[in-house]
Amino acid sequence: MKPKRYGMVIDVDRCYGCGACMVACAVENNVPPPQSSASARTGITPMRVSEARNGKAFPESELAFIPMMCQQCGEHTPCVSVCPQLAVDVDPNTGIVSQIPERCLGCRYCMAACPYHARYFNWWDPQWPAGMERTLNPEVAPRMRGVVEKCRFCHGRLQAAQSKAAAAGHKDIDPADYVPACAEACPTGAIQFGDLLDAGSDVAQAAKGPNTFRLLEKIGTDSHVHYVSKREWVRDMGGAAKGVKHG
Repeated sequence: MKPKRYGMVIDVDRCYGCGACMVACAVENNVPPPQSSASARTGITPMRVSEARNGKAFPESELAFIPMMCQQCGEHTPCVSVCPQLAVDVDPNTGIVSQIPERCLGCRYCMAACPYHARYFNWWDPQWPAGMERTLNPEVAPRMRGVVEKCRFCHGRLQAAQSKAAAAGHKDIDPADYVPACAEACPTGAIQFGDLLDAGSDVAQAAKGPNTFRLLEKIGTDSHVHYVSKREWVRDMGGAAKGVKHG
């Protein structure tokens, strides 16, 4: 199997903040409904749509929505280097940064190290309203209280695609069989997903477009999530991470 580097290209100009990606992420990955006392800091939102403004008064004011998740750092991955339990792993065959909850002791060093604030701590045991537990995704194990979690590019879907390919006697999966829930659910097609090493793929070509940028690119994490916008202020904001309002 040829090594891959799975990544995304997100068109900010297409995103209108509907939140479909957030709902799809929660359903796919068995994220429980938040406790009544949960806040933006204590809830679990592996996919979060943040808001950005250009800081100008009407009628020059503009608004942009930035889907935010783990940026899947490819170089000197900050969360990997600080974890004392080896609970964070980078798959050399896919480039995906994974979290192993069984190893996590809840020290939250990785949360402090993540420059994108894309990690979340489970403050409560997972609970679902009566009957809702029958709707859980059997391919994804719920996480327990006291561990950190993050976006893993819907790892359950990758495993399912790999199993399908193996059953058919193929070494590589069909790209159509592996699409994360957020990309599948986006009504505007703002999220592209695929192998960045496949030069002929749509996602690889989009990542090299003239209007693409990566969040905090200057710090050198070589993230595998790219954004694109025709608006210069959005691109400038993304590089400096200024003006983004979380929550």
